[in-house]
Amino acid sequence: MKAVAFDRHGGVEVLDYRDCPDPQPAQGEVVVRVRAPGLNYLDVFARRGMPGVSIPLPFISGGDIAGEIDTVGDGVTGWRAGERVVVNPKTKRGLIGEEVNGGLAERVAVPAENLVRLPESVSFEDGAAIPIAFGTALRMLTTIGGLKAGESILILGASGGVGTACVQIAKMVGARVIAAAGSAEKADKLRALGADEVIDYSRDDFSRAAWDLIGRKGVNVAVNFTGGDTFNPSLRALARHGRLLVCGATAGFSPQIDLRYLWRRELQVLGSTGYTQQDIAAAVDMVAGGKLKPVIGRVFPLRQAAEAVKLLEDRAFFGKIVV
Repeated sequence: MKAVAFDRHGGVEVLDYRDCPDPQPAQGEVVVRVRAPGLNYLDVFARRGMPGVSIPLPFISGGDIAGEIDTVGDGVTGWRAGERVVVNPKTKRGLIGEEVNGGLAERVAVPAENLVRLPESVSFEDGAAIPIAFGTALRMLTTIGGLKAGESILILGASGGVGTACVQIAKMVGARVIAAAGSAEKADKLRALGADEVIDYSRDDFSRAAWDLIGRKGVNVAVNFTGGDTFNPSLRALARHGRLLVCGATAGFSPQIDLRYLWRRELQVLGSTGYTQQDIAAAVDMVAGGKLKPVIGRVFPLRQAAEAVKLLEDRAFFGKIVV
């Protein structure tokens, strides 16, 4: 089969489109014929190498997978060849695309217990945009964050896969959505997606702008999956008893924190570590029912995966990048 693999950690130049052995299903596994893998920053981090995470080399990344069952292994019941599926990347052996070979390939072996049926009404491209982005956003905003109708929410990095999912889910809940992104073009697209207000943080201080938009009272909830130097301004944008939701640290995992915001306003910082199988299944149902719609920014052929990953790394996209 064809796949995009790397033999060493480094820049996008280490990604190699080449022939690799076809995967064989172990007990309880199926082989999925990959129709569309979605990209995430996980693909960047896996390729660069992550402290404390041992990645077996050579390696194939790609955590978001949509496709059809190709081969059913021993011990698998309830599934048959040809069924359309998406895959929950969290397996008992590790995270697909980080510790277990992923979907930047024509085929991938995955545990049958990690499969979620993909209705005919949902395209493979949309399916590949659901598991990580919509699963993460749904769990973070509803299960962890308890977002309610009538509350205000500030979403940083709102132009990416998780961000555009957060905008849609927050609107579905009935919240007032302030979406922030790094260009006027992205801000316009977020407004068209349904955001009530938008902030271009390449031009404006997002914390001050959000504070002013809410009548200088602060927002009830803020979403920050970038970390770095955006963390303190996110705290500053919150109202008394506000909640800061954190599901990542793409711009730095060790930020400086001004603790005075925490105790003076009695703030909560809530971490959300991804998604469950039920979150992914619920998100698939919502997409199939027309309540949510993945935003696909670009689609690339597998042989151009390195170009796609570079686009992701440079943040030169809107929505989700699918291969």
